[in-house]
Order: sequence, then structure tokens, then C-alpha cells
Amino acid sequence: MSNLGSMSANITTKVSPLLSVRRGAEAIDFYKAAFGAVEVFRVDAPDGSVVATLAVDGAEFWVADESPDHQNFSPETLNGGTVRMILTIDNPDDVYAQALAAGAKQVVAMENNYGWRLGRVVDPYGHHWEIGHPLQ
Repeated sequence: MSNLGSMSANITTKVSPLLSVRRGAEAIDFYKAAFGAVEVFRVDAPDGSVVATLAVDGAEFWVADESPDHQNFSPETLNGGTVRMILTIDNPDDVYAQALAAGAKQVVAMENNYGWRLGRVVDPYGHHWEIGHPLQ
């Protein structure tokens, strides 16, 4: 059994994805417009690159300019991504429409399927987002 939990009483265990992108500052603005994200933390480097923590209704994710020297590549560089973001939210139709209006492209139309109200978009940086919630 892991002993990681006892390392610090002040740290809450969580997993937060980091999205590697090109044009990080622009991507942060997109996520604010598309999903209503807020900045929790941000560092702008002298070279113009950025690393930030964003949150949508308290659900955090990171955004950073790609850094090939550190093996962080954007989907644009890889010609596709390896992770799909799943945004579970009360008002998926509104957020889906908001994402499209902000510049995302439709991959799967919003519909009821597999017990979920769900649609999928790809953001301008190559990351796919499923937006939805389970049906009652």
C-alpha cells in the first residue's frame, strides 16, 4: 500500500490534466470564453510562454505552451491528441453552444446517447472535449 497520503497533511490528492498548446495566452482566453474558466494561477515567461491553472466551476486543469525540450507536445505538433477531456456540467447544451461560438469545431452533435446528454467539440488547439451530464 502506498504511503503517499502521509507525506503531507496539507495536500489534497487530486489529478489535474495539463493541456500542452501552441499560443498559450490565446488558449487561456479561449477557455475563458468557451467554458467560463477562471484563472487560478498563471506565470508568464519572458519569452512569451505561459503556464496557468484554470478552473470551470472548481474543476481545475492546467494549460501550458508546448515545450519539446521537456517532451510536452501539443496536438497540433503530434497531429492529434492522446487524451479527451470530459466536462460534466449541469447545462451542457449552453456550454456546448458557447464553445462553438468561441471557436471550437463540432465533432459530435449534442444528443442523448449512452445514458448521457453529450456532445463533443475540438478546440482550436487540437484538444477534444466531451461536454455533457448523465441522464436521470
